[in-house]
Amino acid sequence: MVRRREEALPGQRPERRLTSIEGGRDVEQREAPREQARMWHVVLSVAGAATPLPELRTALEKLAHDHSFFLTARYAADHAEVRYWEEARDLHDAAAIALRLWGEHKASAKLPAWEIVGLEVVDRPTYHKRVAEGFGSPPPQLGGVHPY
Repeated sequence: MVRRREEALPGQRPERRLTSIEGGRDVEQREAPREQARMWHVVLSVAGAATPLPELRTALEKLAHDHSFFLTARYAADHAEVRYWEEARDLHDAAAIALRLWGEHKASAKLPAWEIVGLEVVDRPTYHKRVAEGFGSPPPQLGGVHPY
């Protein structure tokens, strides 16, 4: 096998290629196989000082609009529960994203300065198994933002 260096743009290292294989890469250049992202069902519970219900509803509706895969939110003046699907490589990533959700959208959605008091993250097969067994069924009103 003959190795040669490709021409590089200014400021870049030339890529080493195996010339005996069309488009081949040498061992040092190979990428690790990428894991497929999976869907995770997330239930995020938050609580804090009482907030006027109309303001809270508007903030949760804005969060629902901004976040992909949003399912539903239930709320009261001093606590709320947000359910949604998250796409992530593994449980660790899904949980990390969920733990950042409230803080990252606090300003843009005008969410109250509440703290996260609960988090549940399960993979899609586990969620569907629970629902089929009658445990952890979806809230009575799927979709949208509703009071408790």
